[in-house]
Amino acid sequence: MAQLWDQTQIRKLATRLGYDFADMVIYDPRFGRPPLARLKAQATRLDAEAVIVPSTEHFEGAEIPGTLVRQLDVITVTPEQAYARRMMPPVRDLPPARANGT
Repeated sequence: MAQLWDQTQIRKLATRLGYDFADMVIYDPRFGRPPLARLKAQATRLDAEAVIVPSTEHFEGAEIPGTLVRQLDVITVTPEQAYARRMMPPVRDLPPARANGT
């Protein structure tokens, strides 16, 4: 029952925020991979911009993993909060390198 509620709330928030809902990753202990690894792999496969989760309680230690936030935005339903990817500092343009190193 709680899973259905979470799915409904995630879909509603995704729609309200303008995201195209693509998939739901549900923890299943029968999978050999850790849940975070599965989530990151699925996000990569879908070229996702964000992941929406019911709450921080769905992560180990009730904390959003920094490795996940570096990959994509993480949005929680309750409380509604966004953890945005960190902006990379600008990289200055360098002249193209030559094959011989000069």
